[in-house]
Amino acid sequence: MASNVFPGPVTGAVAHVPEPPAHPAPPLRMVVADDSALSLAMMQHLLGKLGFNPQVARDGASAWELLQAEDVPTIAILDWMMPGMEGIDICRRIRQLSHQHYIYAMLLTGKSEKKEIIEGLQAGADDYMTKPINVEELQARLVVAQRIIHFQEELFAAREVLRNQASHDYLTQLLNRGGIMESVQQELSRSRRTRESFSVILADIDHFKQINDTFGHLTGDDVLFEVASRIKICVRSYDSVGRYGGEEFLLVVPGCDQSQAFQVAEKIRQAVGGTPIRMGQTQKAVTISLGVCTRTVETSPEALLSAADSALYLAKKSGRNRTEVSSAPAGLLKT
Repeated sequence: MASNVFPGPVTGAVAHVPEPPAHPAPPLRMVVADDSALSLAMMQHLLGKLGFNPQVARDGASAWELLQAEDVPTIAILDWMMPGMEGIDICRRIRQLSHQHYIYAMLLTGKSEKKEIIEGLQAGADDYMTKPINVEELQARLVVAQRIIHFQEELFAAREVLRNQASHDYLTQLLNRGGIMESVQQELSRSRRTRESFSVILADIDHFKQINDTFGHLTGDDVLFEVASRIKICVRSYDSVGRYGGEEFLLVVPGCDQSQAFQVAEKIRQAVGGTPIRMGQTQKAVTISLGVCTRTVETSPEALLSAADSALYLAKKSGRNRTEVSSAPAGLLKT
């Protein structure tokens, strides 16, 4: 009859492993570190029976490299006594990492004195087990580890939702005014370091008040959402698009000179106006006017936006459904 007891220093029966949560979650990684080849092989075999596929390390330095390599939810099972860098030292370093995802650290130790256990927990360990390892106890503690990591991931997801809500416009799902202005400032700082030009594009839906007055504000919201969607498909993944206010949109296009930014603006103009948008029981063409300004000298966000706004005003004045570029002399863009 097959034994339920793992040979060597590991004792106890292998209990039922709980099913993983049904909702999608980041992959859970496990890192096991022990300087004893026999203990490491035994632990690896046991964890394999419990459904884990751990990465292993024979010393503290190798374990530390593994733990820094990926920013994913991780269970780290660390032998306390290892050459070079002990498990307790790794725990201290783990708590200094800027990782977004949590690393649950468990110390394996022959130390059973209360003061030593307290030392390990104060160093950053979440849990500890004394050797010899009992299979049922290890499995139960791993269930606790998974539960805590699950809660941590839920908190992380909730934080990301709140962060997104704080920086994005609810209606269009673009960056809101604060979010797009932060992008302008970040790109301006980057441009100052690299001396690379970038452009901003200010866009405004033509005759939007008439849409609201004729079809109602709910239809107007639908038009805003559709225009925002058409703008998004025209830009690169690293461009920034935001709802600047009302029916105005602001784009930040890194690495684009005036000619390239003009082409981007024209692509947007054609995408918005090229296909009618449904409004109630009818379909109606919606056009957009755009103003472009390129940062070529030291300037401020306010000066850039003022110049783009002037170009947009010229596009409106010249008949709408067109793109104009800023003709402001370089000196007017200086801070």
